[in-house]
Amino acid sequence: MAPPILKLDDIHLSFGGTPLLAGAGLQVEPGDRICLVGRNGSGKSTLMKIAAGMVEPQSGEVFRHPASTIRYLEQAPDFAGYATVQAYAEAGLGPGDDPYRITYLLEHLGLTGDEDPRQLSGGEARRAALARVMAPEPDILLLDEPTNHLDLPTIEWLEDELRKTRSALVLISHDRRFLEKVSTATVWLDRGTSRRLDRGFAHFETWRDEVLEAEELEQHKLGKAIEREEHWLRYGVTARRKRNMRRLGELQNMRAAYRGHKGPQGTVQAQVSEGRESGKLVIEADGITKSYGERTIVAPFSIRVHRGDCIGLVGPNGAGKTTLLKMLTGQLQPDAGMVRLGTNLDVATLDQKREELDPDDTLSHYLTDGRGETLLVNGEQRHVAGYMKDFLFQPEQIRTPIKNLSGGERARLILARIMAKPSNLLILDEPTNDLDIETLDLLQEIVAGYNGTVILVSHDRDFLDRTVTSTIAPANPEAPDGRWIEYAGGYTDMLAQRRGAQEERRRAERQEKPKAEPASPAPGSPKSKGKLSFKQKFALENLPKEMAKAEADIAERERTMADPALFTRDPAAFNRLAAELEGLRNSLSRMEEEWLELEMLREELEGQP
Repeated sequence: MAPPILKLDDIHLSFGGTPLLAGAGLQVEPGDRICLVGRNGSGKSTLMKIAAGMVEPQSGEVFRHPASTIRYLEQAPDFAGYATVQAYAEAGLGPGDDPYRITYLLEHLGLTGDEDPRQLSGGEARRAALARVMAPEPDILLLDEPTNHLDLPTIEWLEDELRKTRSALVLISHDRRFLEKVSTATVWLDRGTSRRLDRGFAHFETWRDEVLEAEELEQHKLGKAIEREEHWLRYGVTARRKRNMRRLGELQNMRAAYRGHKGPQGTVQAQVSEGRESGKLVIEADGITKSYGERTIVAPFSIRVHRGDCIGLVGPNGAGKTTLLKMLTGQLQPDAGMVRLGTNLDVATLDQKREELDPDDTLSHYLTDGRGETLLVNGEQRHVAGYMKDFLFQPEQIRTPIKNLSGGERARLILARIMAKPSNLLILDEPTNDLDIETLDLLQEIVAGYNGTVILVSHDRDFLDRTVTSTIAPANPEAPDGRWIEYAGGYTDMLAQRRGAQEERRRAERQEKPKAEPASPAPGSPKSKGKLSFKQKFALENLPKEMAKAEADIAERERTMADPALFTRDPAAFNRLAAELEGLRNSLSRMEEEWLELEMLREELEGQP
């Protein structure tokens, strides 16, 4: 085992009241890929800042190898004194570092380097900070939420970069799929202490549940032991004469341990206040378009959204996801085409930028709209303090200004307000930002069990796979041109369908013009000179091309028939396509059998492997 290049041991830190860290630790060795997990507010970012030397613990050991270099991804980068993003990123390089790395990283992160740091959006600032910390390839990279505000192509690129880097990694992220692909070890920060699993995040949740079950069992055993000792004190023979002081002291220690046990942090307990039932057809869009200048954001696009659908929108930043979402929900008029909203719609919206929050508003005032101390949830009057507790807020936070909340707490607050409002259409724009994994689990359960309709924009692949019934994505994700396609299923299903379509197009492009009618070989006929006949060789060479063409024709008809409105609009065309599809599939099956027989015959005659 290599010696550690970073070690935090028995770290204690509190900011008044309950300690934030009470004996936590972290050890990093060369090549480690550690994900640091825990609930919002458990101290993950604080522990990472201690590792980076930005925060001093009140007690504990901090060891950093004197020859090692550490870079920490800042949540709020300081661009003061830098005229361009390029200058800011280059300032992170050390002697001997390759300056070309800056250009390479900025290009893949969607920046030119010429941007004015004062004009950057939150996402652009995060990308610039990533380029600065990754360029030197330090011994240790400390990355706190590196995927926030990144689109899916960039997240997937970042995964590859981090898997290839020589740097040891410590990662904090809410993105399950990202952690599963990058991490090889997991440190769980829980109730001020830490536990380590020398396996990646994919194994964390099973291990966590086993730990908590074992802990619960130990508490149960301790409780039973206390009951036995108390019985002895009351009724034991020794107790009637003279108390056994040692045994009495042990009982007092057990009682203290039992009372002082702090169970795992509570889970969010909530459900959406569902409103009246909407009409069966929720949204109908027919040929809608949108352009800004010469740039087409949405080419003619049509869709019918029915009650109970859960639709995800994905694509690179700037592709037009939010524009399309606003047109579908009637917030933005299309340049052409028509959008018709269904009847009885009660809409609840989670905005990506959290723009509806007034930083000076208090939690109580925000949740009740200033109407006293109670709010109506699913037809029941509830005191705001009790409702806040369902979302892990403490009663003393009732008068806390929103500006004092963390990003995760703000996300939970908005969820609390949305869930209190009766609705039958949920619009969620980047709902997973800043949520911890347990709250993500809750949101997933809410979306999956919601009786109404959900339309969401997300870059979280795991969340999409677990919730949506169909996915809308750009037809050309590398260079969005305004064309959008709806795919059945989640993100992984969309990728599989897209890959299949691309392979079919490539096969079709390689396909030559149809040849003369294919020969029908007779595998059992006499073999002249132990070789295939001319007709057999011709068929063996050309059948794969014919099969590829048939597969492309099948895929084309399947795509056309996937339109749910086709049968209603043109039943004759639907029936004709179905008959053609059946014929093509039968033909493909015959060609596959014929090719297999010929290939077996070739191997037999020519002795080829």
